Amino acid sequence: MTTMTEASVREFKMPDVGEGLTEAEILKWYVQPGDTVTDGQVVCEVETAKAAVELPIPYDGVVRELHFPEGTTVDVGTPIIAVAVAGAGGAAPKAPAEQPAAAPAPAKDEPKPEGRQPVLVGYGVAASSTRRRPRKGPEVTVPAPAQAVQAELNGHGGAVAGKPRPLAKPPVRKLAKDLGVDLAAITPSGPDGIITREDVHAAATPRTAEPAAPVTAAPAAPAAPAPVASYDTAREIRIPVKGVRKATAQAMVGSAFTAPHVTEFVTVDVTRTMKLVEELKQDKEMQGLRVNPLLLIAKALLVAIKRNPDINASWDEANQEIVRKRYVNLGIAAATPRGLIVPNIKDAQDKTLPELAQALGELVSTAREGKTSPAAMQGGTVTITNVGVFGVDTGTPILNPGESAILAVGAIKLQPWVHKGKVKPRQVTTLALSFDHRLVDGELGSKVLADVAAVLEQPKRLITWA
Repeated sequence: MTTMTEASVREFKMPDVGEGLTEAEILKWYVQPGDTVTDGQVVCEVETAKAAVELPIPYDGVVRELHFPEGTTVDVGTPIIAVAVAGAGGAAPKAPAEQPAAAPAPAKDEPKPEGRQPVLVGYGVAASSTRRRPRKGPEVTVPAPAQAVQAELNGHGGAVAGKPRPLAKPPVRKLAKDLGVDLAAITPSGPDGIITREDVHAAATPRTAEPAAPVTAAPAAPAAPAPVASYDTAREIRIPVKGVRKATAQAMVGSAFTAPHVTEFVTVDVTRTMKLVEELKQDKEMQGLRVNPLLLIAKALLVAIKRNPDINASWDEANQEIVRKRYVNLGIAAATPRGLIVPNIKDAQDKTLPELAQALGELVSTAREGKTSPAAMQGGTVTITNVGVFGVDTGTPILNPGESAILAVGAIKLQPWVHKGKVKPRQVTTLALSFDHRLVDGELGSKVLADVAAVLEQPKRLITWA
């Protein structure tokens, strides 16, 4: 019979996702304590600032504990699940398992298993990503005049003479700085002596309450909680901003106040384009593919970029250079339950119409399932946002950060239109092109928008202009 001494407890940590991301929210647990898991089995789904991904466990065993409930945001490198692994081969110390009450703390110091490492979709984890380099003792005494400079270099609450630097991740250090908390005065509760967000908030709570303590007047006491009750709890709902929505908000603010936006509009008769869409749906070459107006609009934009290549560029602030690109990574803005994302079709300029249709179909279905990888959302050059699907005529879209232009497509509606000298009902839409005025002047932006409109009005230009 297998006893507790014949098993060891492994702590599976939140993997290092790379790309500068330092945390992820646990969306859903697929296992519970007592469940048996096998190497490669998905145990939970997490959401980073860029995508929702599934995490596989890297070993066999029985789930001992889930350290965090669903909806919790966890720092990279923090243990999230404990698994009792059969002690074959003595890969891990067995002493912690003999005393269940004391097991959780020593388990976090166990060496990581050899071989495969946990990964997020699209990312590998370096073997040393969760190991901490041994910290040397403070043999060197910092001269008194230089202590302030040394503390600043080490970050808020950094090392000074006779004291080691507190261990905390950059987001936690920033939080401490914002709240005015000295990290050196905090007793860490995290693994390996790391200071956590909770430690900082706990240290800030009494500090926040200090001003109210010496006040003797009775009316002053209830004034402190006033900001908390400044909204109607019965009729208002507070929704934390995190994950994809938080990243999108930050990106849009950065784009809006960095790139000088210009937006131009054109209303165009797309009746012939709509007829071509119906004909393509019957074409054998297009069977099984997603054929819709967006497909031909994307192709029209690619043709316009080919005729006006200067618009396909980005601004290098550090080097004060314009980077002109010979490839088009065409972004398609997609609304998902977790927020707006903009995956892009790599090298869209080289794709045939069937290949473009297939790429669009895969992009949309993957986005709806919430499985878009971070790599699919990087490196975009221009974007299309189809606001027409919501019945909206047009808008003034904000550039995706790092891109030069974004085309908004409005609803396609039957409207009275002068056609061949007579007023007739025609399929009409309004296009809006926003562009970065550092890269694109009015003439270039106008030419691109006019070319897109011309192709949609006379789709035969897809052949004559290609």
